[in-house]
Amino acid sequence: MRQATLPAALPGGIRQIGYVVRDLDSAMDSWLSLGVGPWHVIRGMPVHALYRGQPCATTVSVALSNSRDLQIELIRQDDDTPSIYTEFLSSEREGYQQLAWWVDDLDDAVRAVVGATGWPVVWSSDDTKSSLRYAYLEPPNGPAQAIEIMERTAGTDGFAETLRSAAASWDGSQRILSRPPRGAS
Repeated sequence: MRQATLPAALPGGIRQIGYVVRDLDSAMDSWLSLGVGPWHVIRGMPVHALYRGQPCATTVSVALSNSRDLQIELIRQDDDTPSIYTEFLSSEREGYQQLAWWVDDLDDAVRAVVGATGWPVVWSSDDTKSSLRYAYLEPPNGPAQAIEIMERTAGTDGFAETLRSAAASWDGSQRILSRPPRGAS
């Protein structure tokens, strides 16, 4: 059995924690009660991915905020399409699901982590239909159901900075900021 060597395989620290929820608004309210906000909400976002190697098209609503440098993502799947999110919820869980690392080269990072750990890729972006590149790996007996590796781009870095800056200067007044999904008019 291979031994996990995460410090070598995953550069830097954990950048995001992800929660899969049934009720996005209640989940945001819970975080707002802890002083975490504002929340950037994208509802009805189409997702094209590979779920355990098979093409998957679904729709999710997400909310993102920061607590200092740590990004928090809340994910609600809007339909019943089999996915990593419905799998998590069907196991009678809700809440904390994933830890995320951000990397400069997704392919190199996934090869390194899979090579070092043997963890399977269970959810990944469909690169023919999405410019956002990510992969979820499934660690047995890990601290989370999934370890997400996301490729950094100028766009993802810019959005992450927008979230961090908004949280750092947030006075509690505007709690929810909504954005249309990409491609929506």
